Amino acid sequence: MRRPIPPGPPVVVKIGSSSLTGPDGGLDDAAVERVVAHVVALVERGNPPVLVTSGAIAAGLPTLGMSERPDDISSLQVAAAIGQTKLVEGYSAVFGRSGIAVAQVLLTKDVLGDRTQYLNARSALDRMLDLGVVPIVNENDTVVVDELKLGDNDHLAAITAHLVGAAMLVILTDTEGLFTDDPHLADDAELLTAVKHTDQILDRIRRSTDTGVFGSGGVATKVTAARMAAFSGIPTVVTAADASDAVARAVDGREGGTWIDPRIESLSARKLWIAFALPAIGAITVDEGAVDAIRNHGRSLLVVGVAGASGRFARGDAVEVLDDSGALVAKGISRVASSDLATDAEGRRAATSGEVIHRDDLVVFV
Repeated sequence: MRRPIPPGPPVVVKIGSSSLTGPDGGLDDAAVERVVAHVVALVERGNPPVLVTSGAIAAGLPTLGMSERPDDISSLQVAAAIGQTKLVEGYSAVFGRSGIAVAQVLLTKDVLGDRTQYLNARSALDRMLDLGVVPIVNENDTVVVDELKLGDNDHLAAITAHLVGAAMLVILTDTEGLFTDDPHLADDAELLTAVKHTDQILDRIRRSTDTGVFGSGGVATKVTAARMAAFSGIPTVVTAADASDAVARAVDGREGGTWIDPRIESLSARKLWIAFALPAIGAITVDEGAVDAIRNHGRSLLVVGVAGASGRFARGDAVEVLDDSGALVAKGISRVASSDLATDAEGRRAATSGEVIHRDDLVVFV
């Protein structure tokens, strides 16, 4: 299942706050040195790297005299504003020793959700890589609010991998990889060395983390990010940040961490944007016949298959498509407004026929 990545295409490396901070809650200089060494190894190998990094808030706390992360949004934004500068300065100084220039790229959901801005971001990143500049990508925590927040940098890393057409996503973390159970609590927890993105064990890990069974945050987001990357044929390796050759082993196809094998066929660039960058405004529930038609026969979603709609969405908005149990089936751009799918007191619907989502604007999650 594992295979080496050839020199040439980009590789996205993501590092989280827990792997960058020291006992005092601020940035750990040694941790920054380690992640830079990982990225420099990619440059030397001939794979242009993109670094998606957390740590801005942690970097800003010491300046504010804080040893713990504050709870209020304003203080978090100030810490991020101070820390983002310190974070990039720290990276720039260490990369500079190897003669490598870096560039700061701050993104939010609204930027990625706008098709024009999404393509502009892709062009800028591509040009940076052409010029030998290492993009340092983070969410813009200084101005972002909940409505515009991507949610986590694992998600951002997967979208960035789509943007640059990466050959691999490497997620550096404070554990050896993904385990069958929490290795701190279960003596029989086993490291998953290689899995397919569809394997049910990943569903169990994600659900267990969401419900607090594992107790260690971030496992669920890493599984989700790997599956996002899988839709564009990008393998993901989740591996230990403190292992000196972790990234080199990943791109060489050697053992180490957890390899998540992707889909064989990649979605088009536009469908990747619809699936993972364009925010869903509402949801449409469909019947079993519609699920079969769009999932197994490549059909468009027709009005006749709609059982209901939730949220207020307009023509041209993205919506999720759910089955009658509430499970996510697909996502697409609606050709009708939610008001057209609403029923009156007698069960009559304004739109009685036609396409709700054309198959060219529909991404089916299988």
